[in-house]
Amino acid sequence: MAEQPPLAGRRVVEVLATSAGGVGTHVRALVAPLREAGADVGVCGAPATEELFGFTATGADFTPVGISNGLAPMADGRAVLELRRALVGADLVHAHGLRAGLVAAAALRLPGRPRPPLVLTLHNALQEGGGRLRAALEALERLTVRSADLVLAVSSDLAANARRAGARDVRVAPALAPPLAPAVRDRAMVRAELGVPDGRPLVVAVGRLHPQKGYDTLLGAVRRWAGQPTAPFVAIAGDGPLHDELAARIAAERLPVTLLGRRSDVADLLGAADVCVLPSRWEGSPFTAQEALRAGTPLVATRAGGTPELVGEAAELVAVGDEGALGDALEAVLGDPARAAALAEAGLRRAAEWPDEAGAGRRVVAVYRELLGPPAADLR
Repeated sequence: MAEQPPLAGRRVVEVLATSAGGVGTHVRALVAPLREAGADVGVCGAPATEELFGFTATGADFTPVGISNGLAPMADGRAVLELRRALVGADLVHAHGLRAGLVAAAALRLPGRPRPPLVLTLHNALQEGGGRLRAALEALERLTVRSADLVLAVSSDLAANARRAGARDVRVAPALAPPLAPAVRDRAMVRAELGVPDGRPLVVAVGRLHPQKGYDTLLGAVRRWAGQPTAPFVAIAGDGPLHDELAARIAAERLPVTLLGRRSDVADLLGAADVCVLPSRWEGSPFTAQEALRAGTPLVATRAGGTPELVGEAAELVAVGDEGALGDALEAVLGDPARAAALAEAGLRRAAEWPDEAGAGRRVVAVYRELLGPPAADLR
Protein backbone atom coordinates (compact mmCIF):
# COMPACT_ATOMS: atom_id res chain seq x y z
CA MET A 1 0.00 0.00 0.00
CA ALA A 2 1.41 3.38 -1.00
CA GLU A 3 2.43 5.66 1.84
CA GLN A 4 0.10 8.57 2.48
CA PRO A 5 1.41 12.11 1.84
CA PRO A 6 2.56 13.54 5.21
CA LEU A 7 -0.33 16.00 5.54
CA ALA A 8 -3.02 14.01 3.74
CA GLY A 9 -6.51 14.93 4.91
CA ARG A 10 -5.27 17.84 7.03
CA ARG A 11 -6.68 21.35 6.88
CA VAL A 12 -4.01 23.99 7.58
CA VAL A 13 -4.69 27.72 7.67
CA GLU A 14 -2.09 30.46 7.22
CA VAL A 15 -2.96 33.78 8.86
CA LEU A 16 -1.35 37.14 8.15
CA ALA A 17 -2.01 40.79 8.82
CA THR A 18 -1.79 43.55 6.24
CA SER A 19 1.36 42.91 4.22
CA ALA A 20 2.92 44.48 1.17
CA GLY A 21 6.27 42.70 1.19
CA GLY A 22 8.18 39.74 2.53
CA VAL A 23 5.53 38.21 4.81
CA GLY A 24 2.96 37.92 2.04
CA THR A 25 5.58 36.56 -0.37
CA HIS A 26 6.66 33.99 2.22
CA VAL A 27 3.10 32.80 2.86
CA ARG A 28 2.42 32.51 -0.86
CA ALA A 29 5.56 30.37 -1.28
CA LEU A 30 4.34 27.93 1.37
CA VAL A 31 1.10 27.01 -0.39
CA ALA A 32 2.55 24.78 -3.11
CA PRO A 33 4.69 22.51 -0.86
CA LEU A 34 1.84 22.20 1.64
CA ARG A 35 -0.58 21.13 -1.09
CA GLU A 36 2.00 18.71 -2.49
CA ALA A 37 2.15 17.21 1.01
CA GLY A 38 -1.58 16.54 0.80
CA ALA A 39 -2.88 19.46 2.88
CA ASP A 40 -6.00 21.47 2.22
CA VAL A 41 -4.64 25.04 2.54
CA GLY A 42 -6.51 28.14 3.57
CA VAL A 43 -5.20 31.69 3.89
CA CYS A 44 -6.83 34.36 6.05
CA GLY A 45 -5.81 38.00 5.85
CA ALA A 46 -6.67 41.51 4.78
CA PRO A 47 -8.47 41.63 1.41
CA ALA A 48 -5.62 43.66 -0.09
CA THR A 49 -3.19 40.80 0.50
CA GLU A 50 -5.12 38.53 -1.86
CA GLU A 51 -5.15 41.27 -4.50
CA LEU A 52 -1.40 41.74 -4.12
CA PHE A 53 -0.16 38.16 -3.73
CA GLY A 54 -2.85 36.01 -5.37
CA PHE A 55 -3.00 33.15 -2.88
CA THR A 56 -5.94 31.55 -4.68
CA ALA A 57 -3.88 31.32 -7.86
CA THR A 58 -1.54 28.93 -6.02
CA GLY A 59 -4.40 26.63 -4.99
CA ALA A 60 -5.28 27.99 -1.55
CA ASP A 61 -8.72 29.22 -0.58
CA PHE A 62 -8.72 32.77 0.77
CA THR A 63 -10.96 34.24 3.48
CA PRO A 64 -10.81 38.00 4.07
CA VAL A 65 -10.16 38.88 7.71
CA GLY A 66 -9.43 42.47 8.67
CA ILE A 67 -6.18 42.07 10.62
CA SER A 68 -4.24 45.33 10.56
CA ASN A 69 -0.70 46.08 11.71
CA GLY A 70 -1.76 48.66 14.32
CA LEU A 71 -3.57 48.48 17.63
CA ALA A 72 -7.31 49.03 17.05
CA PRO A 73 -9.38 47.33 19.76
CA MET A 74 -12.74 47.45 17.98
CA ALA A 75 -11.29 46.25 14.67
CA ASP A 76 -9.31 43.57 16.50
CA GLY A 77 -12.49 42.31 18.13
CA ARG A 78 -14.18 42.00 14.75
CA ALA A 79 -11.12 40.26 13.32
CA VAL A 80 -11.19 37.69 16.14
CA LEU A 81 -14.81 36.83 15.38
CA GLU A 82 -14.19 36.69 11.61
CA LEU A 83 -11.14 34.47 12.07
CA ARG A 84 -12.90 32.19 14.55
CA ARG A 85 -15.52 31.42 11.91
CA ALA A 86 -12.85 30.91 9.24
CA LEU A 87 -10.89 28.45 11.40
CA VAL A 88 -13.75 25.99 11.88
CA GLY A 89 -12.41 22.61 10.78
CA ALA A 90 -8.73 23.65 10.85
CA ASP A 91 -6.28 20.98 12.01
CA LEU A 92 -3.40 23.47 12.38
CA VAL A 93 -3.14 27.26 12.32
CA HIS A 94 0.03 29.13 11.36
CA ALA A 95 0.11 32.85 12.12
CA HIS A 96 2.72 35.10 10.56
CA GLY A 97 3.71 38.09 12.68
CA LEU A 98 2.71 39.25 16.14
CA ARG A 99 -0.51 40.95 15.06
CA ALA A 100 -1.76 37.85 13.24
CA GLY A 101 -0.59 35.69 16.13
CA LEU A 102 -2.46 37.75 18.69
CA VAL A 103 -5.73 37.57 16.73
CA ALA A 104 -5.28 33.86 16.00
CA ALA A 105 -4.60 33.03 19.65
CA ALA A 106 -7.73 34.90 20.71
CA ALA A 107 -9.82 33.28 17.98
CA LEU A 108 -8.74 29.82 19.14
CA ARG A 109 -9.35 30.55 22.82
CA LEU A 110 -12.68 28.82 23.50
CA PRO A 111 -12.95 27.47 27.08
CA GLY A 112 -13.71 23.79 27.30
CA ARG A 113 -12.95 23.13 23.64
CA PRO A 114 -9.79 21.53 22.26
CA ARG A 115 -7.96 23.73 19.80
CA PRO A 116 -5.65 22.90 16.89
CA PRO A 117 -1.91 23.51 17.25
CA LEU A 118 -0.85 27.13 16.73
CA VAL A 119 2.45 27.91 15.00
CA LEU A 120 3.72 31.49 15.11
CA THR A 121 6.41 32.82 12.80
CA LEU A 122 8.12 35.99 14.00
CA HIS A 123 9.18 38.04 10.98
CA ASN A 124 9.86 41.38 12.69
CA ALA A 125 10.83 42.86 16.03
CA LEU A 126 8.82 45.47 17.87
CA GLN A 127 9.86 48.81 16.45
CA GLU A 128 11.23 51.72 18.48
CA GLY A 129 8.95 53.43 20.95
CA GLY A 130 8.51 54.03 24.62
CA GLY A 131 6.10 54.74 27.44
CA ARG A 132 2.76 53.05 27.89
CA LEU A 133 2.43 52.03 24.25
CA ARG A 134 5.74 50.17 24.33
CA ALA A 135 4.80 48.46 27.58
CA ALA A 136 1.44 47.42 26.12
CA LEU A 137 3.07 46.05 22.98
CA GLU A 138 5.59 44.05 25.00
CA ALA A 139 2.79 42.61 27.13
CA LEU A 140 0.91 41.57 23.98
CA GLU A 141 4.12 40.06 22.60
CA ARG A 142 4.54 37.93 25.73
CA LEU A 143 0.91 36.81 25.58
CA THR A 144 1.18 35.89 21.90
CA VAL A 145 4.41 33.87 22.02
CA ARG A 146 3.23 32.00 25.11
CA SER A 147 0.01 31.05 23.32
CA ALA A 148 1.85 29.34 20.47
CA ASP A 149 2.74 25.66 20.53
CA LEU A 150 5.78 26.44 18.41
CA VAL A 151 7.50 29.72 17.55
CA LEU A 152 9.57 29.95 14.37
CA ALA A 153 11.86 32.99 14.30
CA VAL A 154 13.47 34.20 11.09
CA SER A 155 16.62 35.31 12.96
CA SER A 156 18.48 34.38 16.12
CA ASP A 157 17.80 37.70 17.84
CA LEU A 158 14.05 37.19 17.41
CA ALA A 159 14.39 33.66 18.75
CA ALA A 160 16.26 34.87 21.83
CA ASN A 161 13.63 37.52 22.46
CA ALA A 162 10.84 34.95 22.18
CA ARG A 163 12.57 32.72 24.71
CA ARG A 164 12.91 35.66 27.12
CA ALA A 165 9.20 36.33 26.65
CA GLY A 166 8.36 32.79 27.74
CA ALA A 167 7.78 30.89 24.49
CA ARG A 168 7.71 27.15 25.15
CA ASP A 169 9.38 25.94 21.92
CA VAL A 170 11.43 28.26 19.71
CA ARG A 171 13.38 27.43 16.55
CA VAL A 172 15.26 29.59 14.06
CA ALA A 173 13.85 29.26 10.55
CA PRO A 174 14.94 32.02 8.15
CA ALA A 175 12.30 33.10 5.66
CA LEU A 176 13.76 32.47 2.22
CA ALA A 177 12.99 34.74 -0.70
CA PRO A 178 11.54 32.83 -3.66
CA PRO A 179 13.74 33.00 -6.77
CA LEU A 180 13.26 36.11 -8.86
CA ALA A 181 12.06 35.79 -12.41
CA PRO A 182 15.07 35.98 -14.75
CA ALA A 183 16.12 39.41 -15.98
CA VAL A 184 14.71 40.23 -19.39
CA ARG A 185 16.73 43.38 -20.14
CA ASP A 186 20.47 43.87 -20.11
CA ARG A 187 22.41 46.36 -18.03
CA ALA A 188 22.58 48.99 -20.78
CA MET A 189 18.82 48.91 -21.40
CA VAL A 190 17.95 49.34 -17.72
CA ARG A 191 20.45 52.15 -17.20
CA ALA A 192 19.13 53.93 -20.30
CA GLU A 193 15.58 53.69 -18.98
CA LEU A 194 16.65 55.17 -15.66
CA GLY A 195 18.61 57.94 -17.37
CA VAL A 196 21.99 56.89 -15.96
CA PRO A 197 24.81 58.16 -18.22
CA ASP A 198 27.66 55.84 -19.19
CA GLY A 199 30.36 55.76 -16.55
CA ARG A 200 28.10 56.92 -13.72
CA PRO A 201 27.71 54.31 -10.95
CA LEU A 202 24.22 52.99 -10.17
CA VAL A 203 23.17 52.18 -6.61
CA VAL A 204 19.89 50.31 -6.18
CA ALA A 205 17.77 49.93 -3.04
CA VAL A 206 14.68 47.71 -2.92
CA GLY A 207 12.08 47.81 -0.19
CA ARG A 208 8.96 49.42 1.15
CA LEU A 209 9.11 53.16 1.86
CA HIS A 210 8.68 52.69 5.59
CA PRO A 211 10.65 54.02 8.60
CA GLN A 212 12.01 50.52 9.29
CA LYS A 213 13.93 50.57 6.01
CA GLY A 214 16.16 53.49 6.99
CA TYR A 215 15.86 55.55 3.82
CA ASP A 216 16.40 58.74 5.81
CA THR A 217 19.86 57.39 6.61
CA LEU A 218 20.47 56.62 2.95
CA LEU A 219 19.49 60.14 1.88
CA GLY A 220 21.80 61.57 4.51
CA ALA A 221 24.61 59.33 3.30
CA VAL A 222 24.33 60.46 -0.33
CA ARG A 223 23.92 64.14 0.48
CA ARG A 224 27.68 64.50 -0.08
CA TRP A 225 27.04 63.72 -3.77
CA ALA A 226 24.48 66.50 -4.33
CA GLY A 227 25.32 68.69 -7.32
CA GLN A 228 28.10 66.42 -8.62
CA PRO A 229 27.34 65.58 -12.28
CA THR A 230 29.29 62.30 -12.17
CA ALA A 231 28.12 61.23 -8.70
CA PRO A 232 26.55 57.81 -8.19
CA PHE A 233 22.88 57.64 -9.15
CA VAL A 234 20.58 56.08 -6.53
CA ALA A 235 17.35 54.34 -7.53
CA ILE A 236 14.89 53.17 -4.85
CA ALA A 237 12.29 50.58 -5.85
CA GLY A 238 9.28 50.39 -3.56
CA ASP A 239 6.16 52.18 -2.44
CA GLY A 240 4.81 53.04 0.97
CA PRO A 241 3.77 55.74 3.43
CA LEU A 242 7.02 57.75 3.27
CA HIS A 243 6.86 58.44 -0.47
CA ASP A 244 5.85 62.09 -0.28
CA GLU A 245 8.24 62.88 2.58
CA LEU A 246 11.20 61.28 0.82
CA ALA A 247 10.31 62.89 -2.52
CA ALA A 248 10.15 66.33 -0.90
CA ARG A 249 13.56 65.89 0.72
CA ILE A 250 15.13 64.61 -2.50
CA ALA A 251 13.86 67.69 -4.34
CA ALA A 252 14.76 70.18 -1.60
CA GLU A 253 18.32 68.89 -1.20
CA ARG A 254 18.78 68.14 -4.91
CA LEU A 255 19.89 64.61 -4.17
CA PRO A 256 20.89 62.20 -6.97
CA VAL A 257 18.05 59.86 -6.01
CA THR A 258 14.93 58.72 -7.86
CA LEU A 259 11.93 56.89 -6.44
CA LEU A 260 10.82 54.18 -8.86
CA GLY A 261 7.68 52.99 -7.09
CA ARG A 262 6.79 49.33 -6.73
CA ARG A 263 8.58 47.29 -9.42
CA SER A 264 8.24 43.81 -10.85
CA ASP A 265 11.67 43.89 -12.53
CA VAL A 266 13.92 43.64 -9.49
CA ALA A 267 16.17 41.12 -11.28
CA ASP A 268 16.74 43.65 -14.07
CA LEU A 269 17.53 46.42 -11.58
CA LEU A 270 20.00 44.27 -9.63
CA GLY A 271 21.66 43.17 -12.85
CA ALA A 272 22.21 46.81 -13.82
CA ALA A 273 23.40 47.96 -10.39
CA ASP A 274 27.00 48.45 -9.34
CA VAL A 275 25.93 48.14 -5.69
CA CYS A 276 22.76 47.22 -3.82
CA VAL A 277 22.22 49.10 -0.55
CA LEU A 278 20.09 48.02 2.42
CA PRO A 279 20.10 50.83 5.02
CA SER A 280 17.48 49.32 7.37
CA ARG A 281 16.98 50.03 11.05
CA TRP A 282 15.93 46.42 11.57
CA GLU A 283 15.60 43.30 9.45
CA GLY A 284 14.81 39.66 10.09
CA SER A 285 15.77 37.61 7.03
CA PRO A 286 15.77 40.38 4.41
CA PHE A 287 14.64 39.36 0.96
CA THR A 288 16.54 42.22 -0.67
CA ALA A 289 19.84 40.95 0.75
CA GLN A 290 19.07 37.43 -0.45
CA GLU A 291 18.17 38.65 -3.93
CA ALA A 292 21.31 40.79 -4.22
CA LEU A 293 23.63 37.96 -3.17
CA ARG A 294 21.94 35.49 -5.52
CA ALA A 295 22.31 38.01 -8.35
CA GLY A 296 26.01 38.55 -7.68
CA THR A 297 25.44 42.24 -6.91
CA PRO A 298 27.77 43.70 -4.25
CA LEU A 299 25.80 44.53 -1.10
CA VAL A 300 26.29 47.36 1.40
CA ALA A 301 23.98 47.00 4.40
CA THR A 302 23.52 47.91 8.04
CA ARG A 303 24.17 45.47 10.86
CA ALA A 304 20.45 45.32 11.52
CA GLY A 305 18.73 42.38 13.21
CA GLY A 306 19.34 39.15 11.31
CA THR A 307 21.24 40.68 8.38
CA PRO A 308 24.79 39.85 9.63
CA GLU A 309 23.71 36.28 10.41
CA LEU A 310 22.23 35.93 6.93
CA VAL A 311 25.05 37.39 4.82
CA GLY A 312 28.15 36.54 6.86
CA GLU A 313 31.25 38.04 5.22
CA ALA A 314 29.49 38.49 1.88
CA ALA A 315 28.52 42.15 2.38
CA GLU A 316 30.00 45.44 3.53
CA LEU A 317 28.25 46.08 6.86
CA VAL A 318 27.98 49.35 8.81
CA ALA A 319 26.28 50.50 12.00
CA VAL A 320 22.57 51.22 11.92
CA GLY A 321 21.78 54.90 11.42
CA ASP A 322 25.36 55.98 10.69
CA GLU A 323 25.08 58.19 7.59
CA GLY A 324 28.82 58.81 7.36
CA ALA A 325 29.74 55.14 7.60
CA LEU A 326 27.13 54.20 5.01
CA GLY A 327 28.36 56.84 2.57
CA ASP A 328 31.97 55.79 3.12
CA ALA A 329 31.14 52.12 2.52
CA LEU A 330 29.29 52.89 -0.71
CA GLU A 331 32.21 54.95 -1.98
CA ALA A 332 34.72 52.28 -0.94
CA VAL A 333 32.93 49.53 -2.88
CA LEU A 334 32.15 51.71 -5.90
CA GLY A 335 35.73 52.95 -6.03
CA ASP A 336 37.41 49.55 -5.74
CA PRO A 337 36.49 47.11 -8.55
CA ALA A 338 38.47 44.33 -6.89
CA ARG A 339 36.55 44.74 -3.63
CA ALA A 340 33.26 44.83 -5.53
CA ALA A 341 34.16 41.65 -7.44
CA ALA A 342 35.18 39.89 -4.21
CA LEU A 343 31.86 40.78 -2.58
CA ALA A 344 29.94 39.57 -5.62
CA GLU A 345 31.74 36.22 -5.58
CA ALA A 346 31.33 35.87 -1.82
CA GLY A 347 27.63 36.61 -2.19
CA LEU A 348 27.14 33.84 -4.73
CA ARG A 349 28.97 31.37 -2.47
CA ARG A 350 26.91 32.42 0.55
CA ALA A 351 23.63 32.14 -1.36
CA ALA A 352 24.56 28.62 -2.47
CA GLU A 353 24.62 27.60 1.21
CA TRP A 354 20.97 28.51 1.81
CA PRO A 355 18.24 25.88 1.39
CA ASP A 356 16.32 26.11 -1.83
CA GLU A 357 12.59 26.84 -1.92
CA ALA A 358 11.73 23.14 -1.95
CA GLY A 359 13.94 22.52 1.08
CA ALA A 360 12.30 25.35 2.98
CA GLY A 361 8.88 23.92 2.15
CA ARG A 362 9.89 20.46 3.35
CA ARG A 363 11.03 21.98 6.65
CA VAL A 364 7.61 23.53 7.25
CA VAL A 365 5.85 20.29 6.26
CA ALA A 366 8.03 18.41 8.77
CA VAL A 367 7.11 20.88 11.52
CA TYR A 368 3.41 20.46 10.80
CA ARG A 369 3.72 16.68 10.71
CA GLU A 370 5.53 16.77 14.06
CA LEU A 371 2.69 18.73 15.66
CA LEU A 372 -0.14 16.83 13.98
CA GLY A 373 1.22 13.31 13.95
CA PRO A 374 0.93 10.95 10.96
CA PRO A 375 -2.11 10.91 8.67
CA ALA A 376 -5.01 8.86 10.00
CA ALA A 377 -4.46 6.18 7.33
CA ASP A 378 -0.91 5.60 8.64
CA LEU A 379 -2.33 4.67 12.07
CA ARG A 380 -4.37 1.72 10.84
